[in-house]
Amino acid sequence: MLSTVLIIVLLLLLISALPTWPYSSEWGYGPGGILGALLVIVIVMALIGRL
Repeated sequence: MLSTVLIIVLLLLLISALPTWPYSSEWGYGPGGILGALLVIVIVMALIGRL
């Protein structure tokens, strides 16, 4: 249950961190890349049963 909620929250954060607005275009893909990496780690941990 906790892993499902965590994956959903990370997915929403990942979508919101994409640089689509003019003020966030200077950020590059850093915030989205970090959240994407965290999402991959959480998914892998949930699949192997460590979360």
